[in-house]
Amino acid sequence: MRASLIQIAVEESESVESRRVRVAALVREQAGAADLVVLPELWTTGAFSYEQFGSEAEPLEGPTYEAMAKAASDAGVWLHAGSIPEQAPSDSGSAAGQGPLYNTSLVFSPSGELVASYRKIHRFGFDKGEAVLMSAGQDLVTARLPETTVGFATCYDLRFPELFRGLVDAGAETFVIPAGWPERRRAHWTLLAQARAVENQAFVLACGTAGTHAGVPQAGHSVVVDPWGEVLAEAGSGEEILTVEFDPSRVATTREQFPALKDRVLGLHPPLR
Repeated sequence: MRASLIQIAVEESESVESRRVRVAALVREQAGAADLVVLPELWTTGAFSYEQFGSEAEPLEGPTYEAMAKAASDAGVWLHAGSIPEQAPSDSGSAAGQGPLYNTSLVFSPSGELVASYRKIHRFGFDKGEAVLMSAGQDLVTARLPETTVGFATCYDLRFPELFRGLVDAGAETFVIPAGWPERRRAHWTLLAQARAVENQAFVLACGTAGTHAGVPQAGHSVVVDPWGEVLAEAGSGEEILTVEFDPSRVATTREQFPALKDRVLGLHPPLR
C-alpha cells in the first residue's frame, strides 16, 4: 500500500480559498502515486489560529468537503482530508441556527464518497483556545479500506493511549493522525507516534503542518512508523509530500509473532472480577 502525507505549509499570507484550491491540486497530483493521501489538521485555518475558527467554520458538507471529494475522485485515491472547523447545525434544526464547533476529520473513498468523519475527542488548550472554542467528539471511528482497517485520531489525541487501545478493540490496524503540532514539542511528536505504534502493534501515519500559525512555528516532520516502532519515513520541517510504501499484512504477522495484546489485563470489557 502506498501512502502520501502532504505536509502543507499554512501561512497567513495565503487565503483559505487559495489554499483550498492549491491543496486540491496537490491531491490530484497523487493519482497513480498513492493509494491513500493524508492531509494535516485544520489546514484551512491553522491549528493555532483560534480567532479564525468561528469565521472560517463550515458545515460538514461545505466548501472543503466539496473540494476534497472532487479531488479524491479525480485522483482515484482514498483521502483523509485532514480536519476542518465544523459548524454543526443547531439542536433545533433551524436552518438559521448555529450549533457547536467541532474539529472534524473527513475521509473520502476513491469515488469521492464520504466514508467516515471523526470529531476530535481531546481538545488542546488547557481552558483556552480549542479547549473552550470547540466541543469534544464522543465517538471512536474506524473505516475499512481494502488493505487495512484504519482508526482515526487528531493531534492532541496522540497523548492519550486509551483512545488508541479502544481503536484496536474496534479492529484498527493502522492509525492515521493529522496534526498541527508545534515545533517546540517536536521531540514528543515522534516519540508518541512510535509509542502508539509499538504498544498497539500497528502502523502510524502522522501528518503535520509546516509554516507558522498565529505566531506558533509548526513541527512538520510527518512520520510513518511500523508495528515494531521503526520509522519508515520522516519529512523535514517545510512543505513537502512524504510518500512511503508499506505492507499492512505486517500487523497480523507482528501480533502473531509477539502476541503481547493477548496478555492484556487492565482496561478489558467486561472488567476482571
